[in-house]
Amino acid sequence: MRIGNRTRRGSRPASIALVAAGLVLAGAVATAAGVGGASPELVAVPTAASRVDTQASATARAVRMNRPPGNPGGVALPAEARRVDTSRPDRIVGRGTPASCTSQAVVDAVARGGVIVFDCGPNPVTIEMTRTAKVVNTSPVVVLDGGGKVTLSGTGSRRILYMNTCDKAQVWTTSHCQDQDHPRLTIQRMAFTQGNSTGDLREGGGGGAVFVRGGRVKVVESTFTANRCDATGPDVGGGALRVLSQSAGLPVIVATSTFTGNACSNGGALSSIGVSWRIYNSTFTSNTALGSGANPARPGTPGGGNGGAIALDGNRFTLDLAGSIVRDNVANEGGGAIFFVSNDRTGELRIDASTLERNPSRGFETRGYPGIFFLGRGQPQVTGSTIR
Repeated sequence: MRIGNRTRRGSRPASIALVAAGLVLAGAVATAAGVGGASPELVAVPTAASRVDTQASATARAVRMNRPPGNPGGVALPAEARRVDTSRPDRIVGRGTPASCTSQAVVDAVARGGVIVFDCGPNPVTIEMTRTAKVVNTSPVVVLDGGGKVTLSGTGSRRILYMNTCDKAQVWTTSHCQDQDHPRLTIQRMAFTQGNSTGDLREGGGGGAVFVRGGRVKVVESTFTANRCDATGPDVGGGALRVLSQSAGLPVIVATSTFTGNACSNGGALSSIGVSWRIYNSTFTSNTALGSGANPARPGTPGGGNGGAIALDGNRFTLDLAGSIVRDNVANEGGGAIFFVSNDRTGELRIDASTLERNPSRGFETRGYPGIFFLGRGQPQVTGSTIR
């Protein structure tokens, strides 16, 4: 086994490495009000709103959202995890019919920014995106609220939504693009499906449905299904959502959301470098880390395969997972549920009132924490949760 640092370009924190061999799944169960014992051990295991619309052809294939997203009965939500008020929108996509809700209308609305809602008729609608919607960095706030009836589809061909404060094409507004407090992006009561960023390795790639660097991002009552990014590579990650460089080190907020059937080399659902997360009342099921060879890649392998649901690395960062269900995710290498590596061992993983089960790590995991690989401060802090 070899553990080492990997230097990343630019201002990003170095990614840590892991190489493990052998396959024997450690099927320990940790039901916690705190899982005691020694430090974690690696186990090798096998204004009036403007309307934005066009007459261009649009999709009207309805996808009914029969169940509310996430795990609504989890924990009490703090203010930061609740919906944004969208009762006075700046923009309305559509004119009351599915045909008026087009890809171009979404692209235009996102570029103009502000609070965006949809008027696509009374029934659920899927909008097939023919271009990626991109946030312009001069927007202080961008809120996408689908009201629980709007699905954006990348049709398996493209990423759906992009925000990058360090992309000059989206306007560079400060001299410290990696740390600025805007735009503040909120994805609310939306569904994203079949996003695909495969082959786009700018900024390290990843983020099959949504890529974010800089500013702030928050996800509330939203669903991500069947999104993907590159299947191999030691660092690329985030089949659904990839996040880098959040303002002032503040956390990404994910609340009452569902991530199902997403895949990438690492972090089938979520991935980040040097970014903290607070995840409330959410579900992660059947997400997959597809890569093989870990990080750095073992000789003769393409690398990756860490974090079936969630893959996080960097230096000082935290993951708070509360009231959530992480089930039936798979990693070809480490951490079927969660891969968490803090290079300088200052990072903390806290799990409260959650269930993590049946998340096989086909390469390695931390003894006593099935489905988790953890390198950070002490050991994972687990309360009122079941890990098995």
